[in-house]
Amino acid sequence: MSDFVHFGWSLFVGGVTVVSLLGCLALLIFASRRKVMAGDNTTGHVWDGDLRELNNPLPRWWMWLFVITVVFAAVYLALYPGLGAKAGALGWTSAGQYHNERERAAAELAPMFARFNAMPIEKLAADPQAHAIGERLFANNCSTCHGSDARGALGFPNLTDNDWLWGGTPEDIVTTITGGRMGVMPPMAEAVGSAEDVRNVANYVLSLSGSPHDKIAAQLGKPKFVACAACHGADGKGNTALGAPNLTDRIWLHGWGEDLIVRTITNGWQNSMPAQKTRLGDDQIRVLAAYVWSLSRGGAGGVASAAPAASAAR
Repeated sequence: MSDFVHFGWSLFVGGVTVVSLLGCLALLIFASRRKVMAGDNTTGHVWDGDLRELNNPLPRWWMWLFVITVVFAAVYLALYPGLGAKAGALGWTSAGQYHNERERAAAELAPMFARFNAMPIEKLAADPQAHAIGERLFANNCSTCHGSDARGALGFPNLTDNDWLWGGTPEDIVTTITGGRMGVMPPMAEAVGSAEDVRNVANYVLSLSGSPHDKIAAQLGKPKFVACAACHGADGKGNTALGAPNLTDRIWLHGWGEDLIVRTITNGWQNSMPAQKTRLGDDQIRVLAAYVWSLSRGGAGGVASAAPAASAAR
């Protein structure tokens, strides 16, 4: 990749651009010099006995339009980037414009986010304006992996089912979005024992959620599950501090079935959730976290309807 940012490439691009402009001028000059090829103002070529090609000059309006485009290109390249690494007389850059637009938008939105920041995330999740903004933030930054409906896919968690690998409190979600997560399930076949032991443990894992399984194999696999209990717990309910999933709820991140669980124990898994702190500001992350938190509670309407019921219960 370093070869493409070398100064030599800058010279090459700048040279090609200048030569192209000069070539356009040369073509323009060449085309404007009409050569008389025959006395009857034709090129001298005849087709089908009487079909001749006239040797008329290019229209003046077309010639001047060509001149204007070449002059415009030269002025543009003098003012803006285009000749390799040359910045241009105005010093404009796309990155600079992007940052200026972000700062301007942040200043315009500051009063609205100040109101949001004064609200707990639980109330923020029920605010229609905040919910709409959170929905757009989710569509732009999260839906690629989690889906437009937030129901995920194989290897990408469903955010609507209230089953959380790293904790589902608003604060946990803010932490996850801000810094990202790295989930690692190490290969455990060696710790479990033989291939038969691995298959027995897989059946025991299936039994924890009441899924179809071989009962005898599950009983044989139960003592071997101690190798898994360090992360998933003795009861298999997982550990949000480690990102270890709950094995008792029939929610499977990478798929379901004896063979797949055997493969999981044998090979392990590694998942990563990229940090969003470099893409989103703290205010935006808070609004996004409120939106994500609301998804497992029926959306903004579900959160809003649950709040009066909770108050009455207290």
